[in-house]
Amino acid sequence: MALLRRLLPLCRTSYYSTGVREGFGGNVRGCSGIASSEETVSKFEEGIKRAEADNLVVDDDIDNIRREFDAAKRSFLKIPEALKAMPKMNPEGIYVNRGIRLDLIQVYGFDYDFTLAHYSANLQSLIYDLAKEHMVNELRYPEVCMNFKYDPSFPIRGLYYDRQNGCLLKLDFFGSIEPEGCFYGRRQLSEKEIEEIYGTRHIGRDQARGLVGLMDFFCFSEACLIADIVQYFVDAKLEFDTCYIYQDVNRAIQHVHRSGLVHRGILSDPHRYLVKNGQLLRFLRMLKEKGKKLFLLTNSPYYFVDGGMQYMLEDSLGGRDSWRELFDVVIAKANKPEFYTSEHPFRCYDTEKDTLAFTKVDKFLPNKIYYHGCLKSFLQITKWNGPEVMYFGDHLFSDLRGPSKAGWRTAAIIHELESEIRIQNEDGYRFEQAKFHILQELLGRLHATVADSKRSEAYKLLMVELNEERQKARCMMKRMFNKSFGATFLTDKGQESAFAYHIHQYADAYTSKPENFLFYSPETWLYAPYDIKIMPHHVKVPSSLFKNQ
Repeated sequence: MALLRRLLPLCRTSYYSTGVREGFGGNVRGCSGIASSEETVSKFEEGIKRAEADNLVVDDDIDNIRREFDAAKRSFLKIPEALKAMPKMNPEGIYVNRGIRLDLIQVYGFDYDFTLAHYSANLQSLIYDLAKEHMVNELRYPEVCMNFKYDPSFPIRGLYYDRQNGCLLKLDFFGSIEPEGCFYGRRQLSEKEIEEIYGTRHIGRDQARGLVGLMDFFCFSEACLIADIVQYFVDAKLEFDTCYIYQDVNRAIQHVHRSGLVHRGILSDPHRYLVKNGQLLRFLRMLKEKGKKLFLLTNSPYYFVDGGMQYMLEDSLGGRDSWRELFDVVIAKANKPEFYTSEHPFRCYDTEKDTLAFTKVDKFLPNKIYYHGCLKSFLQITKWNGPEVMYFGDHLFSDLRGPSKAGWRTAAIIHELESEIRIQNEDGYRFEQAKFHILQELLGRLHATVADSKRSEAYKLLMVELNEERQKARCMMKRMFNKSFGATFLTDKGQESAFAYHIHQYADAYTSKPENFLFYSPETWLYAPYDIKIMPHHVKVPSSLFKNQ
């Protein structure tokens, strides 16, 4: 009736104005005005009926979604047999972003740390402890920091630190902050707090300039130490600049690496930190037998690489054999990523005298060790063309971005891949993933059913229930990986993370360790699956598995 009251005055105005202009001429135009009003009322009544009919349709739609939700909840009581029968992904498989013909690869290059060398979980505690000692002893941080302990359950690879705001962030494939992936110190921020700091969950270009990616094997101890230091200052109610925290922690981490503290710590107790690996030797020998060229390109010093390789391969190498015989070229202290863009010359390293020669290096001699250098000189000396070279490394930026731009084929070594695939293969995870997809679909349909102004109590109640069930499924999936940040490659919604984006960008293939290539012939053609969205090791569980129960 409110609409009727708004329409009728307009009709009356039309009638009187018409009477004034033409009523005295005997042609009573006002009558047409009255007819128009009656017609308007009739149309309005028809509109009321249509609206009532639309409301009935909306109510029916809500009832249908409610029935589907109730049916889904009943199906959630057991894992469908069809889900159990879904194929499992291979934790030790090679996953391909861009096709590779291994028969065309003639040269294989390797990084050392976390590529050829496999470390135990104890290494992160060593790095963390050495870095915090440096911060206390050299950078004059409070003595209480010496009591900090590395927490392996807190960090994951691929986080970002916001130097401006002091937050550790997990981003999704499109650069948005995960709703439960933002920590200030060790405290998880709410979505409201995230919006207060950033305005939106999406990180814009200007904000992205203040972010630092934590991507290499130091990132676990680095992220944990940053969070612990920030939390200490917050709890102690001390003023501090979050940018300085990052600078100091990063300086301490770099000092631990460049000073050789961590290298000496590992070699002093190799049983505690290094993992023996006969499969690696089999892989390298297989490549040599197939006539492939091999080179080692690492930032670590030679004595550290030599000690580690001897320990890891000592049970498999013959008494007279040396790991150096497996490689055509060994380059240490390469200073990646500058190696790929600089013009530094190579220098021959004397392993007995621990000195560098002054003679120009214009060819690589057998059984010699080389330091420094650059990609330009490397290609000039070896004549190895880009497409025939494949380089293995664990750091997406320092190891793989340069080779990728130079035309080499690249393989990312991500040790976490094995454990994450095993979790994704579990029926429990796939069960929660399917539940999440069903609930997401029902929520989307419910949102599209009713306009904001017409949302009934039944609608609101159903919306709350669906959201609660969806949140439960999200939390269950997240906790299966990491209680703080969830999976490395996935968001809490089962979509790809920003770390997955970088792998897709810089790695032609990725796997958990180089020796996984033993399962493939050197003549194999590796193709990217045609039916994937982003990451080929992900399996999307269809919600139809539950609807057919």
